[in-house]
Amino acid sequence: MTKPIDVPLPADRALLATLQAGQEVRLTGPVYTMRDAGHARALAALRESGRLPYDLAGQTLFYAGPTPSAAGRPLGSVGPTTASRMDFAAPALMDAGVAACIGKGKRSAEVVEACVRNKAVYFAAVGGIAALLAKHVSASETVAWEDLGTEALRRLQLEGFPCFVAVDACGTDLYRAVEQGIPLS
Repeated sequence: MTKPIDVPLPADRALLATLQAGQEVRLTGPVYTMRDAGHARALAALRESGRLPYDLAGQTLFYAGPTPSAAGRPLGSVGPTTASRMDFAAPALMDAGVAACIGKGKRSAEVVEACVRNKAVYFAAVGGIAALLAKHVSASETVAWEDLGTEALRRLQLEGFPCFVAVDACGTDLYRAVEQGIPLS
């Protein structure tokens, strides 16, 4: 068994380019939570101004709706949301500068192509362990769209957050490889 790769955030594109689908990673640094409604607002702002709002360029988006603080932690739980729900906006946000995203489940061909085009990466986190994942969050603050409740844009500080490279910057897709029985190196 290979040791997980430590990935500091914001992610350096040169480092992202070295990651391979199937590798286990530990993320440390800031991420921004966004779900469906946040993606719609970010996409609208991008179309209006031509740039990503709230300095999201070069950042990692985590498709999650964290719960309020609990058990002495900044969040009670934070688990990945089904990533394909964000496929309507992900390519445009990657083209505008988003470097990586975290979710669960496979992505559309358009998102895989956007990863290749932008040397971006899609990380998959394990669903169903949101309380455990919250132990890897050391800080949380609302940045924008507070009216969206749990879907507000939040900045989280991750500490050794466990996930896997699901789509790498070369377009290798862990989900499709598994479906087709293709071994990954």
